Amino acid sequence: MVKAVAFFKRRAGMAVAEFQSYWRTSHPEVVTKLPGVQRYVQSHTEPATYESGEPVYDGIAELWFKDSSVVRALRNTPEMTAVEADEARFIDRTTMGVILTDDYVIKDGPIRPGMAKGVGFGRRKPDMAIEDFRRHWREIHGPLGAAVPTLRRYVQSHTRLSAYEHGRRPAWDGIAIIWFDDAAALRAAMTTPEWARVKADEPSFIAPGLAAFIITTEHVIVG
Repeated sequence: MVKAVAFFKRRAGMAVAEFQSYWRTSHPEVVTKLPGVQRYVQSHTEPATYESGEPVYDGIAELWFKDSSVVRALRNTPEMTAVEADEARFIDRTTMGVILTDDYVIKDGPIRPGMAKGVGFGRRKPDMAIEDFRRHWREIHGPLGAAVPTLRRYVQSHTRLSAYEHGRRPAWDGIAIIWFDDAAALRAAMTTPEWARVKADEPSFIAPGLAAFIITTEHVIVG
């Protein structure tokens, strides 16, 4: 199984509520027609976030496929053309990025509607090999994150190694996804010693200043 993760900002001048409504109620009509989609989840940035300024992204879309060949086969199809045309109605496509990932479940647990879903984006230190980054993140950093109180689920989405072929550099080397009962529980967890240990370890493998984090609500469209 391979997952495609898309991250983006809304179209300029579009209200957050309008963006979220269109994305959730209208856009799935074209996305669900893509051949091979096995699961499709939208994660909308929490509205309260905007009270303190614009977040790095207004949300992410996650789509699961059997393998990468299914994803490649979508290129230039009528279905993909329809998706891209509809994206222009509510997304600023200049802000949009997509990476293919392999998922590793660090802490398993059920997901309930309305839970707070934290999404963290990171790039490795410039002098660190991607294999070393992935190993540290999964084997050392992962257990630190799993120990955070009230954390219900934790998944690491590692950018696939094929993204680095021919000297390419993907937008992000990985995305960490964490679930809590609600946003208050997530924010309370950020004040704990366990969270502090997570943050203290980040400079060991994440490039300074090259990280971003949003709190979202998940909506399962196909699952």
